[in-house]
Amino acid sequence: MGDAVMAEFGLAASYLRKSDKERLEAQTRIFDMKKECFVPDAEVEYVKASVTSREGDKVTAQTEFGKTVTVKECDVNPQNPPKFDKIEDMAMFTFLHEPAVLFNLKERYAAWMIYTYSGLFCVTVNPYKALPVYNKEVVAAYRGKKRAEAPPHIFSISDNAYQYMLAGTLTISIFEYSVLTLCHFS
Repeated sequence: MGDAVMAEFGLAASYLRKSDKERLEAQTRIFDMKKECFVPDAEVEYVKASVTSREGDKVTAQTEFGKTVTVKECDVNPQNPPKFDKIEDMAMFTFLHEPAVLFNLKERYAAWMIYTYSGLFCVTVNPYKALPVYNKEVVAAYRGKKRAEAPPHIFSISDNAYQYMLAGTLTISIFEYSVLTLCHFS
């Protein structure tokens, strides 16, 4: 779903999915899968780094902040290729581990893309800011679309659940029904 198709989401489009330009830049960025990694960091949990040498069970890497660190091999986690940056469903990662998930959530949050899937689950990071992702135009854009046909959003989850409920293939709780009703008919 490119920029032209995302136009139906109006002002919300940039808060829901990467632009075609950003996607193309990520796909063409130079990346060495054997060197690019995440290493532990006392201040920010994990940082991106590039392996400079390996000796026994020790790895020396240059962090994105210019610091050289030596860590145990078991503490090094590979980075996903740049095309996976700000991915909509983290279950699609080549390498699924804690630093990759945290980095993806952080990057999407920094771009105000607060919704992400993780397999069957919709993950939301509270932006503590009003975003234009809850208006009638957005509700209409999600109506009738399968989950894979639109960016991650609570409206996608609710509309899919509503459609399954109408088809008799889903049972839901009172809470879920109230969310469905609010999202579907607002």
